[in-house]
Amino acid sequence: MDIIFIKNYNGIFSSKWAAKPYRSGMDQKVLSENLRRLGHTCQFIDYTDIDFRNLGYLKGKIVFYTSSEDEDLFYKSYVEDMVYGLELSGIQILPGYKYLRAHHNKNFMEILRDLSPNPGIKNIRSSYFGTLEDFNRRKEQNHYPLVLKSAFGATGKTVTLLNSPSDALQKVKKFSRSFNWKFELWDSMRALKHKGYLKESKFRRKFVTQNLIPGMDKDWKVLVFGEKYYVLERKTRKNDFRASGSGLISYTKDLPEGMLDYAKQFTDEQNLPFFAMDIAYNGKEFSLIEFQALYFGTHTLDTSPYFFQKNPEGNWECIERTSIVEVEVAEAIHAYINKTGLE
Repeated sequence: MDIIFIKNYNGIFSSKWAAKPYRSGMDQKVLSENLRRLGHTCQFIDYTDIDFRNLGYLKGKIVFYTSSEDEDLFYKSYVEDMVYGLELSGIQILPGYKYLRAHHNKNFMEILRDLSPNPGIKNIRSSYFGTLEDFNRRKEQNHYPLVLKSAFGATGKTVTLLNSPSDALQKVKKFSRSFNWKFELWDSMRALKHKGYLKESKFRRKFVTQNLIPGMDKDWKVLVFGEKYYVLERKTRKNDFRASGSGLISYTKDLPEGMLDYAKQFTDEQNLPFFAMDIAYNGKEFSLIEFQALYFGTHTLDTSPYFFQKNPEGNWECIERTSIVEVEVAEAIHAYINKTGLE
């Protein structure tokens, strides 16, 4: 199978926690060698190599791409244009555009949750807002405490708890503030000039609110490559409900019964070669906190001394072995091709 990988403007493909130099992405030589070992050819191209009037060379190939988490997401916006264009052209893009839209965008991630037919992920209920004004129109319907998340950001830094209406107003203002003094000055002049003019909001950074599921003192980062599941336990800090970014991490084989099955069911529904999830358990039920299909951190795989995999009898087994992300990506792609019959 011919496989195309699209690099970013720095010539980097995807992310790798253990990359050297720092933030240089996956080792493209190692990834290529492992794909060739499995009988595939691959090529790395740039986004600027894409000619939408002549896409014949991409027909019949699988195209993987890299996203971005650049400041203000200017470059990611460009990537979205290019990837959506390829998808509209019928090119086999993996993962599909909807996952790119959800990357670094909790607002759209929650829309995908609400659209999912899987009831097991819907014990978290989200409301999404584009402005502070949107939130204030709904404030009478809120039941506190609520979790507030900026649409952008990672490691728990843009997640906080809302305990009351006054607390919510203060924190939502902070999270949604979209400061631009030139724009705001010009808008104030409009209001002076035009009677009845309604000024634009100063709070236009989108965000979501969610119900708080109590009784959770930890969660698990789960990375899936093919049929291999890598799990990292993350505990919350004292007097904090957030496990992401706490630094209290460890590997353990003592997982809640049924958690891997819960993760596998949702992963299988996506039909992708690799996937990442944050899963919590309150002693009664599992909750899918967040998920990603691309450009997720690989620390859990890079540092794990083992992974979990179902044996031929259908039981979960712990395999004591370290992993190399480029090898696992190649093997996950190979397994995906065989499973979907794309050869």
